[in-house]
Amino acid sequence: MDSEDDVMQALAAHDKAVDRYGRTIWVGAEPTYTDRGSETPQWLFNALGEDKLQRGQRMLKRIAKANPGAAVLHCVGRQYSGEPCPRWSLGLYSRRDGRPVWTGPPDVLLLDETTDATTPEATAEKAAAALTSVLNSIGLTASTLAASLSNRVVFRTDGQAPVTDVAAQPLLNRPSLHGEQVEGAEVTDSLAENGTYLVVCSDSQNALRVELPQVRDVGEFERLLSALATASRQVGVPAIMLSGFPPPVDATVAWTTITPDPAVIEVNMAPVGCATDLLGRLRELAAAADAEGLATYRLQYNGVENDSGGGGHITFGGVQPSASPFLTEPSLLPSLVRYFHRHPSLSYLHAVDSVGSDSQAPRVDETLSQALPELSLALELLSRVEDPLPETIWGTLAPFLSDPSGNSHRAEINIEKLANPYLGSRGRLGLVEFRALRMAADPETMASLAALFRAIVAMLAESPTNEPLIDWGESLHQRFSLPYYLHRDLKEVLADLQSHSLGLAAPLVERVLCDRQRVMRVCELGDSRLELRRALEFWPLVGDVATQERGGSRLIDSSTSRIELRLRSANTESLGEWTVSVGGWVIPLQEETDEQGAMRLAGLRYRSFVPLGGLHPTLGAQSPLTLTLTHPVEGAWQITLHEWHPLGEPYPGLPSTISEARQRRENRCVVTSLDKPPTGLTPPPVEALGQCVVDLRWQ
Repeated sequence: MDSEDDVMQALAAHDKAVDRYGRTIWVGAEPTYTDRGSETPQWLFNALGEDKLQRGQRMLKRIAKANPGAAVLHCVGRQYSGEPCPRWSLGLYSRRDGRPVWTGPPDVLLLDETTDATTPEATAEKAAAALTSVLNSIGLTASTLAASLSNRVVFRTDGQAPVTDVAAQPLLNRPSLHGEQVEGAEVTDSLAENGTYLVVCSDSQNALRVELPQVRDVGEFERLLSALATASRQVGVPAIMLSGFPPPVDATVAWTTITPDPAVIEVNMAPVGCATDLLGRLRELAAAADAEGLATYRLQYNGVENDSGGGGHITFGGVQPSASPFLTEPSLLPSLVRYFHRHPSLSYLHAVDSVGSDSQAPRVDETLSQALPELSLALELLSRVEDPLPETIWGTLAPFLSDPSGNSHRAEINIEKLANPYLGSRGRLGLVEFRALRMAADPETMASLAALFRAIVAMLAESPTNEPLIDWGESLHQRFSLPYYLHRDLKEVLADLQSHSLGLAAPLVERVLCDRQRVMRVCELGDSRLELRRALEFWPLVGDVATQERGGSRLIDSSTSRIELRLRSANTESLGEWTVSVGGWVIPLQEETDEQGAMRLAGLRYRSFVPLGGLHPTLGAQSPLTLTLTHPVEGAWQITLHEWHPLGEPYPGLPSTISEARQRRENRCVVTSLDKPPTGLTPPPVEALGQCVVDLRWQ
């Protein structure tokens, strides 16, 4: 049995464990993919680009062909500050029971390259007339507009005759939604809100384009799709493009979208009711992305492994908003906030490179200095309310689940779509999104992380916690910057789940504890072994945060780095005789143990390069960083950590494989035996000493 089958079986066991609790916890994911070999703006930092659009279209084509009967929709996407028009959004709309929702001509993206799909002239007017006839035949009241607007159909579902006079209703002549700026929190259809639905048909070279209105009811939307399919067949349309407003969604349909984001293509998956289904869908997406040359990670020239750049968020809720466990169990979200606060590994272990208060997903205790006591009071007051309304839960916790500028989208636990009255229907979906996650390397790891968080949700729904918040203070960015303490903390979480009969099987545990991408070098020093890992660094924003919030990007100072040093020995009694020094300072070592036995542990922080703009303009680079390890019997070694090629040479190109990247990382750590140990060593000044990390910038 291969490892992938092991993961599927472990996820099936997890699903059964959650089912035994009688909980229905739906899970969705937002995997992101990039062209890891490209250094063009669209694959490094821009959201839009022609190549990105074409690959997104081909990804959708592959997914759609595997899901016959689904409707392909080219909807208006999100509108972001500084961008003139909404972004594109490609979607696949299908029924969960397998029945087709689209029986008309194929979408233009699904045509084979050899197919002649030239649209005859005046097809739009003919299609509009046919659609009017079909809509009237199924009990709706529809009319085609007159004269130059004869490609437009207006209809109502309440039996009233629709207004067709443009002078009386100017919105009947509105421009295309795709070329207009979106005002407010979400795109809205003023005509549809008053019961009038406008369908606009237009001719293109190889397809009939139909711009759909905003329909709130799934049944009505399916009737419209059926009428369009019939009308387009009647007039012999060879291919079609359904565009306009996003479709309605309820428990009977699945809606998956592919959209652009800075440096990546993002997929918003339709939520599923079990982890095994999630893995199946993730594998389907991964296959489509791989076929288009897209990956979940990037490899830097010097061998550093990064995720795609877009993160890998995971969302939980119910089959419909009212069934969300966060709304049916009012104590769940407060318990979740408490539990995450007490276990920093859930915030940091699988986070992107940029963490901390200025990141895209800060913890609640990284926002404002006064947040912790106020949050404690908020949680206490909320616990005194019997059966609080969803709006009360949201209103109590939303001010704390945000970044320091008050942006509620940038939060580790994002509840902007739980019961938010300010985002329209998009804000009342009963959803909680975990954002402090980098994009996982493969579908199996992402599904394993989803199972971890889903098990925590199930545990807290059954056994709420009122444990007090912890004032971590300095240790939050000291101890928990080091992978060792994050692993130890997560093992406590796994033990909690096990004690509640929600433990994860070994294949899932292996993936949620994996940190191979952080390993820099493992080397033998006599009878001892040195392990060097990249630790977490908390990069600050540079400049005025409020000003940067209004722009398309934010400037951070990423010039500092941290490493974790683990020293082990076959002779554990001799571990205490090792001395580690950097630049004349003796580095204090922590005594710790893990499954492999005793170790000595230390963290080092240093400036790896001088940024063009950043903090401390007078501080130079401390790279390469040189460590000296000395033992009275086993000898002395010098470890030189280079940020680039040790000889300063250019790399021939980006690493072609993960193995090659890891080899480059290892080669950057040069180990040299010394004839004699250094002398004149002194302890670091108190300013440089943290609980577990020595800040070498004070040198």
